[in-house]
Amino acid sequence: MNRTENFDLKKYLRERAALVNEALESLLPPSYCKTGNLDEVMRYSIFPGGKRFRPILTLACAEALGADPLKAMPAACAFEMVHCFSLVHDDLPCMDNDDMRRGKPTVHKAYGEDTALLAGDALVIEAFAAAAKTRVEDRPEAVALLVKELAEASGCLGMVGGQILDMEAQHHGTDKEGLLKVHKGKTGALIRGAARAGAIVAGASEEELAAITEYSEILGLVFQITDDILDYQDDPDPVSFPALFGLEESKRIAAEKTERALQLLEPFGERAVPLAALAEYLLVRTV
Repeated sequence: MNRTENFDLKKYLRERAALVNEALESLLPPSYCKTGNLDEVMRYSIFPGGKRFRPILTLACAEALGADPLKAMPAACAFEMVHCFSLVHDDLPCMDNDDMRRGKPTVHKAYGEDTALLAGDALVIEAFAAAAKTRVEDRPEAVALLVKELAEASGCLGMVGGQILDMEAQHHGTDKEGLLKVHKGKTGALIRGAARAGAIVAGASEEELAAITEYSEILGLVFQITDDILDYQDDPDPVSFPALFGLEESKRIAAEKTERALQLLEPFGERAVPLAALAEYLLVRTV
């Protein structure tokens, strides 16, 4: 069993987020591209960040397999850049039309729709440049695998494809199977890719990669279920787990899946305690 009782997850997340922020600063310094105000807008999109959940997951998966987590940092930052790009575009009037994000005006409110669109484009392209900076000395082919992982997690097979399905579901409705497909792409794909990236950097065996993959798929599902439950109290969404599965069944699924995630981590021993603690936290989170 992975013992998490004495593990300080808040401290771990805080320390890892600081490392991620430091790395993002080096990848996107204030005078990086020197093109109009693009540097300023890209940094506005990235800083201050949220919890940095996806890049921390990359680092933790590398660590669970015995690798130096800092070796996975460029790939970790790449997944965070894609996540931030998606938020910029999701907030646009043609999508969710949101005015605030992380306690400040959304990018299009602060800089205009055209600039927000271009800043998002720039961020997702720079993400691939960041992933390509990963160095795995004894396995140079790993870099190509990381770039492929990022593309599959981000594009039509992953996040963007899931977003399209979500838009269709919002307009035309969906069923349980359709909802699972939406969130496997929209939410789950980037979480899955971020976790697999850490495992790839660590040189995971097929069995280890399969375990990390299933663990991360569960993590993405539980992340979405608990998110839907939190939102359902104040703003019921017909395309959500509580609406289609029921509140109690949604909670049961999340608990059952979390138990399976913890089982998958047992072979990794104490090195996987941060991953176990993260899974347990997602199940009971209140924000």
